[in-house]
Amino acid sequence: MISFAKVKIEWLNKFVKNQNLSIKNKIVSNLIEEEKPKEIKNTDINVLLNRVKMNQKNESRKKVYFSAAASAGLILFGLVIF
Repeated sequence: MISFAKVKIEWLNKFVKNQNLSIKNKIVSNLIEEEKPKEIKNTDINVLLNRVKMNQKNESRKKVYFSAAASAGLILFGLVIF
């Protein structure tokens, strides 16, 4: 009786070896990524302030457009009724 462990199946051995290598590579790559110092992102205050100013301008324009459209709608509605 031949033991399964003693039987040489070359294609199976190659497949298992390749799987072990890929698992080892994944583990090593994860370790390397963890060791890298994370870059600190700097933010410029002027950029943030300019963005806030632009957002405020856009909101005020939207409010003006909305109020102009609403008043024009009311005037048209009033003209149609009377």
